[in-house]
Amino acid sequence: MRIAVIGAGSIGRRHHGNLETLGAKAVLIPYREFRPDGSQLEGCDGVVVATATQIRRPLIELAAARGLPFYVEKPLSHDRAELAAIEAAAATVAERSMIGYMMRYHPAFRYLARMDLSDIYRARFEIGHDVRQWRENWNFADSYAARSGGGGVLLDLCHELDMAVTLFPALTPDSVTSLGHDRYPGVDFSDEIALSGGNAAATVSMDYLSPAFLRRLNLRGTTHTVEFDLHAENYLIATHGVWEQLSLPFERNAMFLAAMADFLALIAGETVSDVEHLPRFDLALPSARRIVEAYEARHFTGTIAGDY
Repeated sequence: MRIAVIGAGSIGRRHHGNLETLGAKAVLIPYREFRPDGSQLEGCDGVVVATATQIRRPLIELAAARGLPFYVEKPLSHDRAELAAIEAAAATVAERSMIGYMMRYHPAFRYLARMDLSDIYRARFEIGHDVRQWRENWNFADSYAARSGGGGVLLDLCHELDMAVTLFPALTPDSVTSLGHDRYPGVDFSDEIALSGGNAAATVSMDYLSPAFLRRLNLRGTTHTVEFDLHAENYLIATHGVWEQLSLPFERNAMFLAAMADFLALIAGETVSDVEHLPRFDLALPSARRIVEAYEARHFTGTIAGDY
């Protein structure tokens, strides 16, 4: 099986390596070397789109026009009209394509996905990390994340929002309180998203600022209390007030491998894994819509200082 990987940044290179590990022939194409006529897709069985958010649609259109399933990195889009255009363009291959919501493969999320969460009345999802510490030889100011209209922390770290609305599908954004930076107009560095729907309320918090990496998930219910620290891999759950420490072994690249294996299975028409919430394109669209709604609802209430 031959797969074109468009975008040679860190995530594109990861997907390329994982495809090779899974036995596919992966062709890594830096976006600047990709020809607009799509001729480099000839002979391919599928496409991985690992470019900046702002340039997803043309590549999806080229793939879908050739009947090629695609794996597109999150977020799918930041714009309501653009998202609708992507949905329309992808319709013929939607059931064989995927969105890169890889946290759905995290063992902690999968544990919760198997639970009955109908008693939960409040949920909180949080992620924070100093963006300047993300990786070596990477500069925020020169990155996709610093661009107005497609950059910013809400889109960059939208896995938490995806997890929230996947576990609790009735949730919709009520408000988004954002902090920006004078040097980067329109780019959010911190967001507090309030959501409600069904019988639960939730908050999703994300920021580019925390000097200590944080990734936490807390649920409150009449039966269950959940305290998960995904970064420290410390998982506590109480049922009727009795606490239990869970063992949920985790290896980060295993999530990416599992997602890519499911993509290859979709291309081949084979059975996918038993993951509870397969991020197949058509099934994952509700989450993509909530992300756009939250992005459009951002209300900047202040700015942060610092050299970014």
